[in-house]
Amino acid sequence: MGNSHTAVRPAQRPPIAADQFRQLLRHHPAGVVIVTADVAGHPVGLTATSFTSVSLDPPLVSFYVATTSSTWPRLSQASLFGVHLLSADQTELATRFAAKGVDRFAPPTRWSRDRDGVPALDGVTARLVCSRAATRLIGDHWLVVGRVVAGTVHDPRRSPLLYHRGSFGGFTPF
Repeated sequence: MGNSHTAVRPAQRPPIAADQFRQLLRHHPAGVVIVTADVAGHPVGLTATSFTSVSLDPPLVSFYVATTSSTWPRLSQASLFGVHLLSADQTELATRFAAKGVDRFAPPTRWSRDRDGVPALDGVTARLVCSRAATRLIGDHWLVVGRVVAGTVHDPRRSPLLYHRGSFGGFTPF
């Protein structure tokens, strides 16, 4: 006996509207990180909610950056970058690195350069240093894959900063 439903091939379906797609994904919480790098002696950085692990062997992570990002043209020049995992009490820092037209590294941001010259933010839960392994344009975002070359957990007890339904918040386990 066959199925009475006729499958619709994807090519026959109109694409989902961007607003509807955005509304759907608002229900999926995402971890919040700040990506930093040094480009010609100047620190650059941005907030990302698309960070994920890719591979254990080799150790790879990834994040996406919108093609409209004003930071991406400079960040894309860096061969090394830092990924800072934020805690729930770092909403202001995440907001600052997501804002346009501000000096993200000016006070009250506390940071220093690590031994490779990559900007290291103070007070984060954990930090990874990555060498850029791949960059690829996918849709309206750049996929950036980094090979983790170093990492430090600073305070594993802190609740992570999450982005959900258009707002930052924390996570409390049951």
